[in-house]
Amino acid sequence: QVQVTEFGGGRVQAGGSVRLSCTASGRTFSHYAMAWFRQAPGKEREFVAAISSGLKIGYADAVKDRFTISRDNAKNLVYLQMNNLKYEDTAIYYCATGTYASWIDTARSYEYWGQGTQVTVSS
Repeated sequence: QVQVTEFGGGRVQAGGSVRLSCTASGRTFSHYAMAWFRQAPGKEREFVAAISSGLKIGYADAVKDRFTISRDNAKNLVYLQMNNLKYEDTAIYYCATGTYASWIDTARSYEYWGQGTQVTVSS
């Protein structure tokens, strides 16, 4: 049973920074891609960033140059460092993983999801 858990989040002012962490237990963490998605009220879940088992990375255009995804396989953790946050970054952020080593930007490609963590950016 794969379990995904996010940590971090909270309320931050516009222009500030937040780091999210996520762990996935129940299998060999390093073998699989990890991804972050987010969902704002009234909107569909959208891709944010992902990192493959081989450390290839992809970002949504909306967060490129502001967010950084990384992973520490020794600690079974993936991180999302979010800088220069904007009001429109307010959302529930979800960590996800699946059965692929390569990263994919579609939510349906990921089988295992965390419960989500709220990030609220105030102006």
